Amino acid sequence: MPELFSPVTYLVFDIEAVGDGELISKLRYPKDNLTPEQAIRRYRDELLEATGKDVLPPTFVLPTSVTVAKVGADFRLQDLTTLDDPEFRPWVMVRQFWQGWKHYGRPRLVTFNGRGYDVPVMELAAFRYGYSIPEWFNVSAPSYEQSRNRYNISAHIDLYDLFSNFNALRMTGGLNLLANLIGKPGKMDVDGSQVQDLFDAGELQQINDYCRGDVLDTYFVFLRSRVLLGHLTLAEEQGIVEETKQWLEERQAEFPAYAEYLAHWGDWTAPPAA
Repeated sequence: MPELFSPVTYLVFDIEAVGDGELISKLRYPKDNLTPEQAIRRYRDELLEATGKDVLPPTFVLPTSVTVAKVGADFRLQDLTTLDDPEFRPWVMVRQFWQGWKHYGRPRLVTFNGRGYDVPVMELAAFRYGYSIPEWFNVSAPSYEQSRNRYNISAHIDLYDLFSNFNALRMTGGLNLLANLIGKPGKMDVDGSQVQDLFDAGELQQINDYCRGDVLDTYFVFLRSRVLLGHLTLAEEQGIVEETKQWLEERQAEFPAYAEYLAHWGDWTAPPAA
């Protein structure tokens, strides 16, 4: 990777979250005297029966992992970090995230379905903990300049919105599909439905390794999307991908998550010439 970095222009991030059992018990089952663990279990069972999925809504969760990739104006990866490692305290991760966003001059957030999940979780947590982020909640600005405006891609690039044309298409397969289309691992041994159980079992490292993989997938999908939009040539994107692979190889001894990611790596193959 180049030694002289361009300014941090994008923050590619992903979170993993777990149920706030005390809140669930208090609001959903106030007369049942449930423990936090029992309340989470009952709510998950109810969701599973009603929807076929037991993923808790963003209003009833707290982050247990927040992983952020700093990316320059040249689209090169500069760093990838999991916040508040190894403590993973929700109030610290949330504070560090918003402070970092302001510190780097409010770079564009890049997510996959972040408008529907990751960002609301971080916003509600900031509300809970009393953190002030007026630069994000700039509701006095014209609508098109507000950071939270769904169509303001100068503040937040949600790749789900890009590929689904703002939900005109049901993006079946999601990030996993998009990553696999370009030869990247996508989902490996863990998926989001397992995070609560892993947390309950004390497997925080496995959760954070999974989160790192999701951020890498998001980053590589972001790179290819820049080819689609004409911001990078295919040759430029492939060069950055190779640089990033080398970056991961140099750090895989320190971060086993990178070794796992590389073990599932697949190089993208160009279509045959006409």
